[in-house]
Amino acid sequence: MSRSRVTRFILLLVNIFCTGLALCFGTVTHCLVEMFFLLLEYKHSLSYIRMRQKNSTTAEVPAESMVWCHCYPHCDDDINNACKTYGYCFTMVEEEEEGGLAVHTAGCLVGSDFQCNVSLRRAIECCRDQDYCNRDLHPTLPPLMTSDYVESNIQYMALFISVIVCSVILGLILIFCYFRYKRQESRPRHSIDLEQDEAFIPPGESLKDLIEHSRSIGSGSGSGLPLLVQRTIAKQIQMVKQIGKGRYGEVWMGRWRGERVAVKVFFTTEEESWFRETEIYQTFLMRHDNILGFIAADIKGTGSWTQLYLITDYHENGSLYDYLKSNTLDIKALLKLAYSSISGLCHLHTEIYGTQGKPAIAHRDLKSKNILVKKNGFCCIADLGLAVKFNSDTNEVDIPPNLRVGTKRYMPPEVLDETLNRNYFQSFIMADMYSFGLIVWEMARRCISGGIVEEHQLPYHDLVPTDPSYEDMREVVCIKKQRPSFANNWGSDECLRQIGKLMSECWAHNPASRLTALRVKKTLAKMLESQDIKM
Repeated sequence: MSRSRVTRFILLLVNIFCTGLALCFGTVTHCLVEMFFLLLEYKHSLSYIRMRQKNSTTAEVPAESMVWCHCYPHCDDDINNACKTYGYCFTMVEEEEEGGLAVHTAGCLVGSDFQCNVSLRRAIECCRDQDYCNRDLHPTLPPLMTSDYVESNIQYMALFISVIVCSVILGLILIFCYFRYKRQESRPRHSIDLEQDEAFIPPGESLKDLIEHSRSIGSGSGSGLPLLVQRTIAKQIQMVKQIGKGRYGEVWMGRWRGERVAVKVFFTTEEESWFRETEIYQTFLMRHDNILGFIAADIKGTGSWTQLYLITDYHENGSLYDYLKSNTLDIKALLKLAYSSISGLCHLHTEIYGTQGKPAIAHRDLKSKNILVKKNGFCCIADLGLAVKFNSDTNEVDIPPNLRVGTKRYMPPEVLDETLNRNYFQSFIMADMYSFGLIVWEMARRCISGGIVEEHQLPYHDLVPTDPSYEDMREVVCIKKQRPSFANNWGSDECLRQIGKLMSECWAHNPASRLTALRVKKTLAKMLESQDIKM
């Protein structure tokens, strides 16, 4: 991962962390600041009361004589709204708890005990200089801080404290990152990450030489080049032009030391497909003439995004789908395409026993767009992102965790009606054979027979829309049990008639009735022999 990408990641974490702290501290700070303002209000009111009391004659000196006081609204010894005392006359105003109205009270005060019970919302003035002196006293309530003012100050104070806390934490994180970076910089160069290192590949070495050398020394024996060599090749490839695009990503034609290669660039959302395909290609004893040649896989960080590369052999004819659209076939070409395709599929399906053998593998997304046509007219199978492996030791089916599903048009009836047993590996093998039958039908349509050839079409082109739904396919394949139709001229050509019989036995409704890849391979081998075609 590049330093710029690490920095962005750290800043993102800091941002998320600070946001969380701001929310947390905002709530706590709100409570603390509210308490602060309540105490402030209390202090303010108390100061006001003391000031008022200071201005009144409330000194606790012994009274030499009794005074008459005005009494309101009533007193215990009320005599015509008057009372007499050796103490003081008082007038008081206080705020009601409910409603907030000011209530005035006047009367006699004995001693100073009453003043000890001071309320935040109460004012009292006292006198004893003359009789009924408290009629001239007019105490007022201390000013009240408005709720709007308090709320506004609380918000500003909470924001201020949150910003300070986040700034301190951010500073600590940046200091930590700085010292970590300096420590990494001070490390010796031989401890550099593998991703930044490169393997030495001698000048003049071709991809074929590297692969053959890898197989001869036993480092892979068909499982791919060493990881460091793969990464070195991936770094040295020059992208030339885009040659395809699909739901998984893009396909580019690139060059490595003058040799053309295909570079499959996966979207970051398809990481599971990239990982699965890389894993399958590097399976022991996987390399085969009729399976797309794997060269390298790598993850490249460009600073702003991550790219997942899968580098394979380049075949200029493209996919079988593209090839059939622009080329017609004779019987020889048809049999070469069909035989090479089933040979690759047969290798996938076959388990090889040994000290380090090869597991049986099912493709699960077989279609004409996932088969490539080589320069010599043979096919090779590609796109193994959905493949499943069978572990015979544990009798378990290794199904990839990605969310992709196969192509609806090529799905067998047991997948469409959801009756496929996912715990039984042979179910996936038979599903591949159904799809292969449809691919052979596509090939046969482009074979010239009696001077007649049909245009290329996808299976069920006349029965379902261009982009069929599951319901469209289920109705045609499962309910009506329809299959692609044969051309009239196929019956007059013995080879096409046999091909038609073969594909019918591949796409049988009952999976147990379908032919295996090995059986189809042997049948096509006999047809090649009868046509005197050498493979």
